[in-house]
Parts: sequence; C-alpha cells; structure tokens
Amino acid sequence: MRFVRLGVISAMFALAGAAQAQESYVIGMSAALTGPGASTVAGAAEGLRLYVDRLNKAGGVNGRPITLILQDDQSEPSKAAANAKKLLTQDNVSLLINTSLSSTFAPMIAEAQRVGVPLLFAGSVCPSEVYPPANEFLFCTTSFSATHDARATIDFIKQKSNGAINIGLAAMAIPVSRLGIDAAEKFAAEAGMKVIGKEVIPPATADYTPFATKIMQGAPDWVYCWAPWITEIKTFGALRKLGWNGSYALNVLPETEGELAQIKDGELYALGSNAMFFEGLAVQKEISRAAREAGSTYKPEQMTDGWIGGMAIEATLRSAGWPTAPTRLKDAMSVLKVDTKGLRGGPIEWTKDNHFRTRQYYRVYRWNPAENSVQIASDWKGYDIR
Repeated sequence: MRFVRLGVISAMFALAGAAQAQESYVIGMSAALTGPGASTVAGAAEGLRLYVDRLNKAGGVNGRPITLILQDDQSEPSKAAANAKKLLTQDNVSLLINTSLSSTFAPMIAEAQRVGVPLLFAGSVCPSEVYPPANEFLFCTTSFSATHDARATIDFIKQKSNGAINIGLAAMAIPVSRLGIDAAEKFAAEAGMKVIGKEVIPPATADYTPFATKIMQGAPDWVYCWAPWITEIKTFGALRKLGWNGSYALNVLPETEGELAQIKDGELYALGSNAMFFEGLAVQKEISRAAREAGSTYKPEQMTDGWIGGMAIEATLRSAGWPTAPTRLKDAMSVLKVDTKGLRGGPIEWTKDNHFRTRQYYRVYRWNPAENSVQIASDWKGYDIR
C-alpha cells in the first residue's frame, strides 16, 4: 500500500497550483498499481517513479522539475479511460504513460489521440500500433514483444537441439498471449519442428493438470509458453508433476529471476531483453540503491522496464527543450536514441515509422545445477525490426 499512498501524494503535489504546473514538465501515468496485473507491472511503475525522483533531486531536466501524476487503474478499462481523461483534460499533461494490462490500451489510446498527446507504454506489452508503420503518437520501451519473442525463442530452440523437434505450445486465453503463441506456431513450422499440442488456458484456471496432460500426449521435446507469469510457471509446474522431463522455454517477466533461483531446474530456459540483476551492472546497483533509499517494497529486478522508460522520458524532455508542448515531445520521440547502459543488449532507437525499436536484443538464462546459480545460457543476439 506504500506505493499507492506515494501515488496519491504525487497527484496532490501536481495539483498544488497552476503556477507550479506552468514551471514544470507535467506527465501522467495510469498503472495497475493494484489488481490482477500488479504483480507484473506495478514494479515497472515504481521504477519509473524512482527515476523521475532521481532526476528532480538532480535539478530536473533543462532546469525544470518533472511533475509525475500517478493514477491506479487496477487493469480495468473503464478506470484507465477515466484516468486518461482526467490527466489530459484536468492536469493538462504533455505526455501520457500506460503501465498496465492490454485491456486498458484501447480507451487510453482513444483519449490520447483525441487531444493529440503522445502515449508511452513503459512496462505494458507493446501494442501493434508502435511497430512499422507506427502510429505517430504511440511509443513503447517495454522489453517483451509477443511476435519477436516467439521468433527468437524458436531460433534458440532450433540452435540448441539436434534432429527432429516435437514442440508443445501454451498460452493464456487473452489476445496478446494468443498472438505470441500463434507466432511461435508459425515460426516452429518454418523451422521444421512438429507442433504436437497447443493449449490456450483460461485466466482463472486453478488446476493446470488437464492442459499439461494434453500437451504431454504428443511427447514433446520442448514446450514453449508466452503468457503472463502465472500461466508460464503453472504450466511448467503441472508438466513436471506429471513426470515430463523435457526442456521448457518461457518469456522473462519481472518475476522470473527470483523464480529461477527458487525452482532450480536446469531445463527451464528464460528468454528476455532485460539483463538480470545477478550480473551486478553499475546501473543495476543504482536502481537497487534508489529502491533501498525509497523504502520500496518492490525488488529492483522488477523495476528495469520502468527505469528504462524513465531514461526515454529524460532523453525526450532534453531534446524537446523548454517550454514544451505535446507536439514537440512527439517530434522528439520520433527520432530518439536511448543508451540503456547495459540493461538491454543495445540502445532503444525510434524512427518516424518505428516506435518500438530498430533492433531488439535477446539473451537466454537458465539455472545451472552444477554451479548452483542462474547463468547466461545464450548471450545477446540482435534482430532487426522491420
């Protein structure tokens, strides 16, 4: 609850007076601080908030402070719509941020488009409109991407395996997860793999055994799941309980690093675009220090996507200058390049037609039983985004 109280305090601070707003950059964020999406995205929202706090303590950007107004949408579309409308029409934000589940995208996009304010997805899965040819007002810094994650994962599985591969697939019954696993099915077929089972699991599922049983009927060598963490890890757990001992691939989410160390399974492979914190990068130590000083209840490794979102916001404001306006921010974002300082395999670079990034980098992690630690199973590999 500490995070929610801080969000309310930030909102009160932002509304303290019109004079203050005129002297600061005003940005607004609707995030799943509570509710079903909080376990995955609330840490990213916290990371972005801490990054903005850090900037303000250092004097802001271009000599101006940043007023960040936080609103909880609990992953509910109606609340996200109300938040966006308030932030845009009452608080007059120049930049809107979504850090929530995909169910909130449509209403927030509609509100942002209506008034011509850029919308950044920082911790939320990237919507299709940020890929080439991109919507001019929508941008995304989030690490994971359904189709591109699937392509990189199938590529890794093919490189690691010898001979014919039987692969099972699993997804949560939500559009973005279906998109990821449909892409994996396509890439697997192109790679000469045999898809022997494809299970789409309802979000409220309590027992994953029936779905795991169906996947096992085809005797898969590998199983791949691209979904929210609960579906990724519970599908894996059900397969193991049934005695399946094959290799399992999933997407890295904020929960993944800690879970790998708890599960300790050498055939559980996690592919993602963010560096894990066991690597001890200077920027990761900076995130950890900021979290510790703020008394945050979130783990630093949950904050990476939000911290990178903060980097993009800082670069945007510096480029746009002062005074600013939504159109100037949009134009600055359309030609932006952000140094991620090792948190990713390369920079985030946006162009007029590509608001995802021109190149996406992936790394694969696993638990090493011999060394009793998480290790890099396959180092950064880049893919052009066209």
